[in-house]
Amino acid sequence: MRDGPRLYLRLGDHVAHLRYEEWGQGVVVEEMTSTLIGGTCLVRILFDDGQQRTFSNDLDNDICCYYFGIRRQSHPLFDTVRRRATRTSAAKRLSQE
Repeated sequence: MRDGPRLYLRLGDHVAHLRYEEWGQGVVVEEMTSTLIGGTCLVRILFDDGQQRTFSNDLDNDICCYYFGIRRQSHPLFDTVRRRATRTSAAKRLSQE
């Protein structure tokens, strides 16, 4: 048995709605999770049309924003592409003495 709800979205996630393209892209600006067992988990999303909309964020609940068509596009912490460091052509090697 799990201790808490299964959360779908996190603060900063970029999202879009499958059926309301006129809303544009959105970003999660607030996450509210109850500390009570069975409490409500909500996210507030600011869309490109300037409206903030609030949705349920618990995947175990039938009214979760995922089931209403909200899809995560990206998250700023997990979608960073880091370039590997390149070595110079004259790499120095340690010699054993």
